[in-house]
Amino acid sequence: MSSGNDQQSEALSKPTFSEEQASALAESVFGLKVSKVQPLPSYDDQNFHVYVSKTKDGPTEYVLKISNTKASKNPDRIEVQNHIIMFLKAAGFPTSSVCRTKGDNTASLVSIDSGSEIKSYLVRLLTYLPGRPIAEIPISPQLLYEIGKLAAKLDKTLQKFHHPKLSSLHRKNFIWNLKNVPLLEKYLYVLGQNRNREIVEHVIHLFKEEVMTKLSHFRECINHGDLNDHNILIESSKSASGNAEYQVSGILDFDDMSYGYYVFELAITIMYMMIESKNPIQVGGHVLAGFESITPLTAVEKGALFLLVCSRFCQSLVMAAYSCQLYPENKDYFMVTAKTGWKHLQQMFDMGQKAVEEIWFETAKSYESGISM
Repeated sequence: MSSGNDQQSEALSKPTFSEEQASALAESVFGLKVSKVQPLPSYDDQNFHVYVSKTKDGPTEYVLKISNTKASKNPDRIEVQNHIIMFLKAAGFPTSSVCRTKGDNTASLVSIDSGSEIKSYLVRLLTYLPGRPIAEIPISPQLLYEIGKLAAKLDKTLQKFHHPKLSSLHRKNFIWNLKNVPLLEKYLYVLGQNRNREIVEHVIHLFKEEVMTKLSHFRECINHGDLNDHNILIESSKSASGNAEYQVSGILDFDDMSYGYYVFELAITIMYMMIESKNPIQVGGHVLAGFESITPLTAVEKGALFLLVCSRFCQSLVMAAYSCQLYPENKDYFMVTAKTGWKHLQQMFDMGQKAVEEIWFETAKSYESGISM
């Protein structure tokens, strides 16, 4: 359990820049002529939507990203993230463009005197991507398939990425890496004593016994690590029949990138696609089919998928409860997953691995015969 002092130091690491300060940063660091600034939601950093006066060429909307003090102490990792975003854009993925500072860098360290101490924050600027988060629409089986395919293509493409500081993505105790599910134990006190906690404790126990012992059999890769329903943007177009068809138009938030495994990326994607679904248990098969059209799973990876999806639910739900204690003013943002997440996790737990896998694997198999369920 974290002590009060630990929580306080973590709470203080989140930036608290005003809109005026954000506007001044965009102008002084990146040379923009800002017309308007609006705050954007963020977990433990700070993001601003920056509008600039119209120019002859070039974008008029940006996202100013201010990293928390802890992340700002690792400029190498943020540099790698920026270069990955640029690499993926060059490879045809719908990512932002990374803007350079007036000093021709991809980020700048800004120091602020808070009165009691001087704090340093890494500041970046990305182009703003248009589109709606997929959380806002009912996701069709075909779109789930495309998202699974996208997740696999992204990880596969990153096998070709090279950078001298790439080792910074080996994040040993990073709470959001699926490998670190056992680290949740020190946060369980935030759940109190109830069935939710019992389920999480059971998942952690199974993870130690059935996943930790098989990690060496999983294929390693770099994971985006957060392909959630707010980090994937879509745009609609009219089909020949006149109905709206959706395509992925943007991939956001590369801050949780780390070395992991192909099956981790798939499990994380399935879990987040379940959140807003009216038929959450059906989701996994469509995402799995799309993923396997690029990267088929091995038998060992397939056998771990159910538990990995449950584990990601646990990570998201426990850390949301913990973050609400630190930042109660952001409770609505943190608890987005919790609105349906506990219910979905309990449903998976009650149905059991065999029954859920049967639905997932049969659905995925139906794509092979050209009859999607």
